[in-house]
Amino acid sequence: MADRIKLGAGLPLSDIGGEPQKVVEYAQACEAMGYDHLCGTDHVLGVNAASRPNWANRNTSKDYFHDPFVLFGLLAAATKNIGCSTQVLILSQRQSVLVAKQAACVDVLSGGRMRLGIGIGWNEAEFVGLNEDWSTRGIRSAEQVEVMRKLWADEHVDYKGRWHEIPDAGINPRPAAGTIPVWFGGHHANTMKRTAELGDGWMMLDHPPVDESFASFLNLLTLMRVARRDPSEMGLEVWMSAVGEPDQWREEVRFWKRAGVTHITCNNTYKRYAHIRIPERSFAAHITALETFIDAVQDEL
Repeated sequence: MADRIKLGAGLPLSDIGGEPQKVVEYAQACEAMGYDHLCGTDHVLGVNAASRPNWANRNTSKDYFHDPFVLFGLLAAATKNIGCSTQVLILSQRQSVLVAKQAACVDVLSGGRMRLGIGIGWNEAEFVGLNEDWSTRGIRSAEQVEVMRKLWADEHVDYKGRWHEIPDAGINPRPAAGTIPVWFGGHHANTMKRTAELGDGWMMLDHPPVDESFASFLNLLTLMRVARRDPSEMGLEVWMSAVGEPDQWREEVRFWKRAGVTHITCNNTYKRYAHIRIPERSFAAHITALETFIDAVQDEL
């Protein structure tokens, strides 16, 4: 169990917009409040929902996403200490070597503040548009992580795998620590196995504070033992929102701390699974919500 849960803030671009001055102001306000990290979400393509009448409550072309690496490159220069976390980057629809390079650049430019949360995606249209194989997106991700870690650690990499070949070459710059934390998002059994074998952390973003969620984490720790890894090495992140009463938030933080959670992100725009968004969408409303939330829970962290 972590000595102190690290608290993050989601970047609500679809609400406040993505103009540089506004995004910088938001990030600097989060840092001044004492938040530990910023959460940047990811989609490259959004579909036209008008041509998909059964699309339901999923991201569309109306939702606003900056590329996470470009976004965090800007914010690295505008902040001093707050971390940069992708939650989650859809790794399987991207070239692994390029992601390794981009993540390394953000890590170097931010002074080691990059955390790479990855997932396999759910929107086949993005894979089609990016010319990547939808059917192998899960199994490829394990090799992708292996390739990235080799590129971060070694000056030159000579590698030939099932999907990747690097002919004695390397990236420059590389992260000063020789690696970047890789956290997995997703809840499929195969994702859980990959997380247990390869992950530095798991982002269990669809779970409410109930015993079944605690059981999911215990399952992950069991899988880690099977993989001969120390369960204490695994980070665990959940999302909360500033909806409800402060006493409820404090009780939820206490629950997650008992469950072994190491990171919480206050994401006030997410409205799927157990999550509820704040009713207002203005910049001021988001700042007020974050201020109220951290003031209420910081003594419980």
